[in-house]
Amino acid sequence: MDLLIDGPDAAPTLVLAHGAGAAMDSPGMSDLASRIAARGVRVVRFEFAYMASRRIGVRRPPPRADTLLDEYRAVLAEVGGRPVIGGRSMGGRVASMIADAGFAAGSVAGLVCLSYPWHPPAASDRPRIEHLADLTVPTLIVQGTRDPFGSPAEVAGYGLSSAIEVLWLEDGDHDLRPRKTVSGFTYAGHLDSAADAVAVFVSRVVAAG
Repeated sequence: MDLLIDGPDAAPTLVLAHGAGAAMDSPGMSDLASRIAARGVRVVRFEFAYMASRRIGVRRPPPRADTLLDEYRAVLAEVGGRPVIGGRSMGGRVASMIADAGFAAGSVAGLVCLSYPWHPPAASDRPRIEHLADLTVPTLIVQGTRDPFGSPAEVAGYGLSSAIEVLWLEDGDHDLRPRKTVSGFTYAGHLDSAADAVAVFVSRVVAAG
């Protein structure tokens, strides 16, 4: 399996999966990975098979998240150690479905979800949160307040596990991109804020060992 690795080899490791429609080397993933790596984290990116197949001209739609669990577990076996796992959007959701078992087994230190897809856009009556109420793995979710996959008001009513902390980035959309003229925030600034929080979180939970 092809992996993209940023950051020092001896640093705490964060494994990141991509979202449903963008590859592991998409600009958004690359920008954030490089920022996190610059803050002293080894960032390992990978692609699920359906996305990797697009590189050879075989276009397949994203499968259901629960069918990708074994692919993520295979990556963890290859990476080894006790990393923090996560991903962007769908990739973070997949990671969240295997993180607790890995944490209990001592093979996962924590979970990072970037723009978690709490529910499909315009379908808030179909939440994807059943497994989040009882998580024991330390979890950081970074979310934009303007994300159509879940608003602060919606998430506040979900009854999430106390192991989950959510960092809200003001006016960010699903890519964490704010409207500068409306909010006064910048995309680069939000990526830096996300990278700061993720790097601190990864270092803390890995050290907690």
